Amino acid sequence: MTVRTTNSSVTFTKPFHIGDLDEVLPPGQYDVETDEELLQGLSFDAYRRILTLIHIPAKPGHSGLARTLTIHPDELDAALLRDTAQTTALAIQRPRDRPSPEPPNPSAGSGRE
Repeated sequence: MTVRTTNSSVTFTKPFHIGDLDEVLPPGQYDVETDEELLQGLSFDAYRRILTLIHIPAKPGHSGLARTLTIHPDELDAALLRDTAQTTALAIQRPRDRPSPEPPNPSAGSGRE
């Protein structure tokens, strides 16, 4: 069995929940490791995902408590989509800092008569 490992990172901008974990994780960058096995007997290279891990860093002040969780890739994708949706919704709902200035009204008099 030939296995390849791919390392990547994902960034969450908001606190998030993933899988069956009973806690909310803080926003930040997380390392993800994916193992895939080569499918045999095909005329082209194809891989099947067999394992996805997310590395949870230690909380500040708690050295040595870093964790690695096995997750389903669909759970990771769903958490990232929720994070993106929250960010987009906030951007849409956020009012402008200042209202746009009204254009001058040429039909209004100068105020002199």
